[in-house]
Amino acid sequence: MAMGQKSKLEVELHADTVEMLEYAKEMYGFRSTSKALRVILDYMATDADWTEVFLNQRCLRCGAGKGWQRPES
Repeated sequence: MAMGQKSKLEVELHADTVEMLEYAKEMYGFRSTSKALRVILDYMATDADWTEVFLNQRCLRCGAGKGWQRPES
C-alpha cells in the first residue's frame, strides 16, 4: 500500500473531538489519532456528499449539547 508523503498541520479541536479520534484509534487499531483523522478526510475526498456535510447545520455544543459522547459498551 502506498503511504504517500505526509505534511504536518496544526489544528485546533474541541476536547470531545480529540476523544472521538482516540476512540476511533482504539476501535480500529490505528497507530495514531492522526491516522483516524486521515481516514475521515479520505472518506470526505472520495465518498462523501460535500453539500450534505458542509451545508447541514450541526451544533454538538449549542444549548444543552455536550459534544461527542463515547458510545456505551
